[in-house]
Amino acid sequence: MSEVSAVPAAASAAALAHFSASLAFETDCADVRAAFARGAHAVDFVLLDVRSPALFASGHVPGAVNLPHGKIVASKLAGYAPGTLFVTYCAGPHCNGATRGAMRLAELGRPVKVMIGGVTGWLDEGFELSAAAPA
Repeated sequence: MSEVSAVPAAASAAALAHFSASLAFETDCADVRAAFARGAHAVDFVLLDVRSPALFASGHVPGAVNLPHGKIVASKLAGYAPGTLFVTYCAGPHCNGATRGAMRLAELGRPVKVMIGGVTGWLDEGFELSAAAPA
């Protein structure tokens, strides 16, 4: 018996419920890019880069808005309709900033998902980053 099979897999019904539910909390880099590639009419979410302004300026997902997770407060979201879906991302799987940002948005009653992979995943997919224009 391997370490993989030492703990039996969940029943199919439980696995289906678990993996279906995960899609309510997560999206991936390819789906975000596909939405942006279809044009503004296809982007029905706000992509939030929750890293620092300096990291955002050094390279971010095209179309993202920079709002560090520690600065997500109701007043910063006032310009967005209450039902606006937010998608957070940070540096990558080694960073919990996207989760922290998602938690803050959820605490404020906002619909939210995390873009799994973050910047690392974006680059791993072969997608390019945008850099902020110099001030």
